[in-house]
Amino acid sequence: MRTDVAFESARALYQNIVLTRHWNATHGKVYVPVSDHTLPNPYLADIPERDVHIDADTQLTMINPAYMTRQLSELAQLDTGVNFHITSLNPLRPENAPDSWEIEALQRFENGMNEVGEFFARDDGQTRFRYMAPLITEQACLACHGQQGYQQGDIRGGISVTLPHVTPIPLIGLISSHLAIAAAGSVLVISLGRMFHRSHEVLRHQAIVDSLTNIPNRRFFNAQIIEEYRRTLREQQPLSLAIIDIDHFKQFNDHFGHQAGDHCLVKIAQLLSQLTRRGGDFCARYGGEEFVIVLPNTTLQGAVLIAEKIRQAVEQAEIHHPDSDTGVITISIGVATRHTDITDEDDLLRQADKALYRAKAAGRNRVEIY
Repeated sequence: MRTDVAFESARALYQNIVLTRHWNATHGKVYVPVSDHTLPNPYLADIPERDVHIDADTQLTMINPAYMTRQLSELAQLDTGVNFHITSLNPLRPENAPDSWEIEALQRFENGMNEVGEFFARDDGQTRFRYMAPLITEQACLACHGQQGYQQGDIRGGISVTLPHVTPIPLIGLISSHLAIAAAGSVLVISLGRMFHRSHEVLRHQAIVDSLTNIPNRRFFNAQIIEEYRRTLREQQPLSLAIIDIDHFKQFNDHFGHQAGDHCLVKIAQLLSQLTRRGGDFCARYGGEEFVIVLPNTTLQGAVLIAEKIRQAVEQAEIHHPDSDTGVITISIGVATRHTDITDEDDLLRQADKALYRAKAAGRNRVEIY
């Protein structure tokens, strides 16, 4: 019974590992943020998409099943004492080379055996149980291992599992081994959850936030304006929109350089964020030197007051601009509010854009309405 318990415990943990690896492989490419613990895998250097640069401060790297298995093994060893080792008679990574017991097991697999396991005594006198089963080459594995001559269905290697000290008392052995499986399984699930949650948050942030100004980007605006328009239509509430353009920004860039231009954009984005803090209000970078402000439940009169407050705040920031009539950076703003002649959110945007054009044509540094 003691041997049966040990086999079942190790077999269940092995199957858990294989299932996790299969999840990774079937997704094609899985990325996580680069850190001191997770550096780009040198064995994936030939894959062009191994690394993805989100911005100057954020880099993602591809983590394949083998890399993920090594990291999970380290966590399991640290937290539960369970050790598992991915190995092969023809390893890509020298550290994956098999020991003498694993070599014998791998040779047995090639002769048709499905699994091996045994108790063994360590130097400290404790008895442990080690188990090993083969890894079968799947189609998704060929991206990394096809160059070694493997084909789908071949035995590519195996994973050995070493359980912590196994007590000779059957009942206690059953409880302790299953607790070890539960703990190791929890480590796998929690670790994967944390890993992919971090990746999801990085990608989500990149998808909706402008990397320079750190405010919502045009993609976020395009999705959010649809939701706001539909909501205010259902509730029969006003919805106002303001488009902002920095006056003579090209001349500013030409005079001071693009780095100063970036600082200017960041400063204006900060002012917009500070002045649009009501619930539901938000600002976004629309593109280049243009910004947009969405003002739910705001009448045209209220939107003009907010826009004028923003215009004055930018002018009072006194960002030096020698090619401006005022000597400082100013902005032009076009404002529109949903009314019966507007058919959808695109129509509202077009009307705000026309108001902006009117503000620029009238001399800039002003607020105009449609």
